[in-house]
Amino acid sequence: MQRILCPERDDWQAAAATMGFAFHSEAGQRYWDERAYYAFSLDEIECQIEAPTGELDAMCRELVGRAVKDERYLRLLKIPETFWTLIAASWQRGDRSLYGRFDLAFGGRGPAKLLEYNADTPTSLFEAAVFQWTWLEQAIDRQIVPKRADQYNMLHEKLIEAWRGISAGARVHLAAAMNNAEDRGTVSYLADVAQQAGLEPVLIDITEIGLRGDGSFVDLADRPIELAFKLYPWEWMFRETFGARLKGTATRWIEPPWKAILSNKGILPLLWAMFPNHPNLLPAFFDEDPAAAALGPSYVRKPLYSREGANVTLVSGGQAIDAQPGPYGAEGFIRQALIPLPEFAGQYPVLGSWLVGDTACGLSIREDDTPITGNLSRFVPHAII
Repeated sequence: MQRILCPERDDWQAAAATMGFAFHSEAGQRYWDERAYYAFSLDEIECQIEAPTGELDAMCRELVGRAVKDERYLRLLKIPETFWTLIAASWQRGDRSLYGRFDLAFGGRGPAKLLEYNADTPTSLFEAAVFQWTWLEQAIDRQIVPKRADQYNMLHEKLIEAWRGISAGARVHLAAAMNNAEDRGTVSYLADVAQQAGLEPVLIDITEIGLRGDGSFVDLADRPIELAFKLYPWEWMFRETFGARLKGTATRWIEPPWKAILSNKGILPLLWAMFPNHPNLLPAFFDEDPAAAALGPSYVRKPLYSREGANVTLVSGGQAIDAQPGPYGAEGFIRQALIPLPEFAGQYPVLGSWLVGDTACGLSIREDDTPITGNLSRFVPHAII
């Protein structure tokens, strides 16, 4: 694994505009950054990223299978009891997952380590699936990367295939906070691949979902919402006014309710307890667990629910060395072993290893000049050399 400086395309912003990549920069800062790329060997991709991703997914699914049968897990994850039956029924029906992303620490030496699992509402999908692939094709043509370069990226094809398996020919409503450019871009891309799969996509703001007297969810045209993708976390939905009505509706949700178990950093200590010393896991414990003392004075403290690095604190030698503010933490925290992220020319990359369904199929990289990956951390493309 290397970080290789390279010239950026002089027309990349025009390409982004043409492709609808409106959020390539934010607050005057680059989000997309192609002034460098990360190079991998094929062995690193296949053996150190792809294979562990499949194994981690299997471990997470085993955890869900245990949790829906044992309320102790659900209590530790602080999932409201009123939704336990909804989650269990979703798992027992075999409701399909569309996609997810494991965030991994990997620098080319030693096994990749799971930092967290973005199981419910991961973004950076369009730029991973489409825009970095376009970069690779043009970078080859313009001799920015070697002619035989490739990319670990089957996301687009797998998403079309997954939509067909979920419900080909059906209408699917795709809901998000449409005033957010990144969220709007993500659901617009998912609508595009759904349409290519033969579905009829309907974009809708999450606030425009209505509720009939009979308990069914409807859109602004009063059409029933039978199948819905929501770029809106389950933990937020559970706490909404309409949350109590989720159990009585026929709407099928993507991601399915059972993903509420996995979109919770409490799975990190649960996985460590189930698979102690697994090479792709870091030691982790619930904050109040006396066993957390085993981590000593250095650890990462994370809220059970958090987005974009908010309320994450790095503690070294008993002192906080980095922290991000935010609104999370009311439900509790976990502690995870502190390991140094790989550092390349003053940048700290986190690898996003993507799943579509249960298939590992793509890679995205976010880097920052601090070890906490946040909302403005840059997306840097990759290539297999």
